[in-house]
Amino acid sequence: MTEQLAQDKVPQPSDRAVRRRLTVEIWIVLGLSLGRSAVYAVVNIVDRLTAGPPLADQSTTLNPTLSPRPWLDLTYQVLSIAFALVPVALALYLLSANGRSAVRRIGLDLSRPLRDLGIGVGLAALIGLPGLGLYAAARAMGFAVQVQASALDAYWWTVPMLILLALKNALLEEVIVVGYLMERLRDLRWRPAMIVAASALLRGAYHLYQGWGALVGNAVMGLVFAEYYRRRRRVMPLVIAHTVMDTTVFVGYSLLPAHIRDSLHLS
Repeated sequence: MTEQLAQDKVPQPSDRAVRRRLTVEIWIVLGLSLGRSAVYAVVNIVDRLTAGPPLADQSTTLNPTLSPRPWLDLTYQVLSIAFALVPVALALYLLSANGRSAVRRIGLDLSRPLRDLGIGVGLAALIGLPGLGLYAAARAMGFAVQVQASALDAYWWTVPMLILLALKNALLEEVIVVGYLMERLRDLRWRPAMIVAASALLRGAYHLYQGWGALVGNAVMGLVFAEYYRRRRRVMPLVIAHTVMDTTVFVGYSLLPAHIRDSLHLS
């Protein structure tokens, strides 16, 4: 009874204090994840633009080999995926602070598997095919670097690993940049248009290391994904769409003969 009375006397935080805490929380989560990636991408594009060779003559690798020894490479790849998903776990944990399930709050559950799958595949086709065209156009105009989708050596685990890497990217980006960020900005009472724009710009920013075409293309993708989430409040179709797109690119690229990979510029 005395403890309950003591708790009742504790003053509730002001709205300003709550907003300040949420703002700091957002910066921490982004600083541990894709906000940090965005900062590095900005520095990287400055490096590329001042390095000497034209942007079109430079290249980047999305999924590099982490060790020349197969079993160590596999170990490093698994560890990289596991630790990359820690910010996702943190974001979900923070969204569940009021006792509500975070996965249900942002629609990351399996309550509508067939519908989510259909929407996800549709979004992948809607975004993926024009995205490849935009990349090709940006390469032709010198606004994008050559992107090597995979540099993993051919082992029994290569294709499963590329699929896991695609799923990791999807969970990291869609949970944090869409689900978490949009929910928190909504808690801060941002206007819907500003929330959608912030999510899209962040997505474009951390892809800037690939060139200006990637900035534009991913920002457009971000607008579509963020607007879908704003209307439907479900992130699962976005995770599916992102996984399908990355898997198609990663696995498709890795299965091409080496001489064809060398002659093509795929993202």
